[in-house]
Amino acid sequence: MTPGLQRRLEQAVERFEEIERLLAEPELADDPRRFTALSREYSDLQAIVETWREIERLDERESEAREMAAESDGDMRKMAIDELSEIETERERLDRQLQRLIVPPDPNDRKNLFIEIRAGTGGQEAALFAGDLFRMYGRYAESQGWRIEILSGQQGEAGGWRELIARVIGNGAYSKLKFESGTHRVQRVPATESQGRIHTSACTVAILPEVDEVDEIKVDPSDLRIDTYRSSGAGGQHVNTTDSAIRITHLPSGIVVECQDERSQHKNKARAMSLLSARLLEAERSQQQSEQAANRKLQVGSGDRSERIRTYNFPQGRVTDHRIGLTLYDLDNILEGELEELIEPLTEAHQADLLAELG
Repeated sequence: MTPGLQRRLEQAVERFEEIERLLAEPELADDPRRFTALSREYSDLQAIVETWREIERLDERESEAREMAAESDGDMRKMAIDELSEIETERERLDRQLQRLIVPPDPNDRKNLFIEIRAGTGGQEAALFAGDLFRMYGRYAESQGWRIEILSGQQGEAGGWRELIARVIGNGAYSKLKFESGTHRVQRVPATESQGRIHTSACTVAILPEVDEVDEIKVDPSDLRIDTYRSSGAGGQHVNTTDSAIRITHLPSGIVVECQDERSQHKNKARAMSLLSARLLEAERSQQQSEQAANRKLQVGSGDRSERIRTYNFPQGRVTDHRIGLTLYDLDNILEGELEELIEPLTEAHQADLLAELG
């Protein structure tokens, strides 16, 4: 273990013991927000400390087994050697687990998120692909027990979506989907292609963590232009009944957000303001991290949608993630929402980058 990781582990154990004492204080019951924050931090650190203690117990077993192997012969020595082999395998597993746990957590990981999908080059085919992507994320969200609310959208002429903004509600949603920001490219033969030629189209995806009230950035009301209009398209079941849909323009940045999902104008405004805050916070974070993110393969947290991150090749049934050089011949299942085989390697690569920095 590197000195940097060792220091991080020692700090985690010290903080865990400190929080244990704080949670036992009776006056903490008078501050529910602080109690919740400390309980979450305690839960995160508990996994680190318990894994470390397992490793310490494993070290004791290893020492005893080595003594037995050195001092015994016959069956006893064979048993000791077999145990050492099991201990080595278990130690490798626990070491990987500890390294994964000791990486500083992303404060946004537990949050809900906003997902924005926009058709890029490719016209109608790009819009159809945007629909495929939204369906893919929807299936994955369903498998995780999350909910999806479409906030606004514009459907394509031949189906799919020219653009779509939705809210994904579920514990840990951002932690799973935060690596999806970027340009997604599709290679396939469109239904309208009579010559059987493969076309290349693209969509951009942005994943934004929902902003909590406690870290919501301040927005000057004088910087906003708020327009109301009648709902239409996605979410507009109450078309031509009331001017309940909301469009908010942040004049200094030019950012425009819309919400037409709810019948209530008040609820639509609240959702739109939440999305605006998320976009402004992401823009601020992107500016702060751009230099650091440029040196990483995963562009995590930068919201960078300019770089092609993934290609979906239908003729070959292939999905390639260009950031980590991962190729999977499992296109059909991935489009059905089986995303873990993409998410896990991306998460591991990101953790490896952070571990390298800690080391």
